Amino acid sequence: MRRLSGPFLAAALFALLVPPRKIAAQAFPRPSPRPRLEADSRAYAYGEKLNVARPRWQDVLDAALWASGWDGGGSRNLLVRGIDELLADPGLPRGARERGEYILEFMHRRFLRRYAERQTRLDVLAESGGFNCVSSAVLYAVLARAASLELRGVITRDHAFITLDAGDERIDIETTNSFGFDPGSRREFHDRFGRTTGFAYVPARDYRERNDLSILELVSVILSNRIAEAELSLRFYEGPGLALDRAALLSGRERPLDSPFFIAPEEDVKTRLLNYGALLVRQGREEDALAWEDAAFHLAPDAGLWEEFVFACLNNLLVKSVRAGNAAGARLLLDENRGRLSGGNYARLDLLVSDAEMVELSTAVRGPGETGAVLAALASANLEPARFVELREFVILTEGNRIAADQDWRAAIAWLEEALERFGPSARISGALGVYRSNRAADLHNGFAGLYNKRDYAAAREWIQRALAEFPDNRQLVSDSELVEQALHR
Repeated sequence: MRRLSGPFLAAALFALLVPPRKIAAQAFPRPSPRPRLEADSRAYAYGEKLNVARPRWQDVLDAALWASGWDGGGSRNLLVRGIDELLADPGLPRGARERGEYILEFMHRRFLRRYAERQTRLDVLAESGGFNCVSSAVLYAVLARAASLELRGVITRDHAFITLDAGDERIDIETTNSFGFDPGSRREFHDRFGRTTGFAYVPARDYRERNDLSILELVSVILSNRIAEAELSLRFYEGPGLALDRAALLSGRERPLDSPFFIAPEEDVKTRLLNYGALLVRQGREEDALAWEDAAFHLAPDAGLWEEFVFACLNNLLVKSVRAGNAAGARLLLDENRGRLSGGNYARLDLLVSDAEMVELSTAVRGPGETGAVLAALASANLEPARFVELREFVILTEGNRIAADQDWRAAIAWLEEALERFGPSARISGALGVYRSNRAADLHNGFAGLYNKRDYAAAREWIQRALAEFPDNRQLVSDSELVEQALHR
């Protein structure tokens, strides 16, 4: 008889990890410390100061350093000294267009040393000269505001730069390149640009591929990039706090930017919270993940999304409990968390637990008095139809084997015949019944052979007649009958 298999269980790896651009799949160490769940109070103050048409350069500088995670070192002094040099430079032109181009050349000469795609922090730029499109654009914004120029940021699918407002003229400035002033008009820029950064410049006429940013929104991209860098480096615990800082920084905007290239701060918070929770699930720390949902839900109260998160956590915990042979513990856990699940998700998990309970019950039957109760329990349990039939057949066949061992094959045959009549056709039960009948016929033949070999032909004849009453078409028994008749008529 085929051994009863356990329920088909699979730990649901919650795959909600929503990476920022260019994140790679890697192994995940245990995160530490616990994520921050409130925004830095300075975020609101900097947001208010930058949420104006012409923010002061000092405010842009301080907000950008804060967004960069500046630790209070000497980088601010380095930047301020550079700004003082720029403003004191007798060669600084008066016209907006000429001044904007001069500032770009000055910035590359004074601060920028090497392009580094992931180096988005302004403090690191000041100290090392490493820059990317965001950090160089923000530095340009600081210098240009100090020089009283009007500007805004521009974001594309994978790049950022500056647009200068010079009277009636709007001039793009690709800050990663010293030839980047008005790049659409310069051949040498196109020759050099690709080798410098690897990005493609998006001309102003391609308005669907670019969106304007306020200086406030441009500074917030530093936080977005820091989140991406943290998750790329597997520091998922940093993401929630940085996303909350970004949301607080941008909270005062009257007209939030609607762009596929600029992540909405509320969605950013939700994704970072769920990414950290998903990491806990991936590490097998489902209990910590459920505690995380309790702590973080109020910051992103999307019941539908958290519902799937909770479902994944509970599914994994239940699978672990069931695999450990603790169906009762699984039932207790599911009942304790019923209020966190929709009716549909509860039913899915109840199916898993019910299966484990019925497997445990079915394999624990020890006597005829228990078999009927188990069959009744199976009939009322929440089971997949095919699984119900499998377990019922297992219980019936187990009882058949017990009857055969305790009584005889004839009683076991009667039990299986009754089961077929009661529950309908079953290939497994019919197959077992055939085996039982063959065993019974073999026993009858062996009984006949014992009498025949003793030459007690009369008793052997009586025996085989009773055997043929049970199995009239059995060839072996028919042959036995013919053999004893020949012996009697010699």
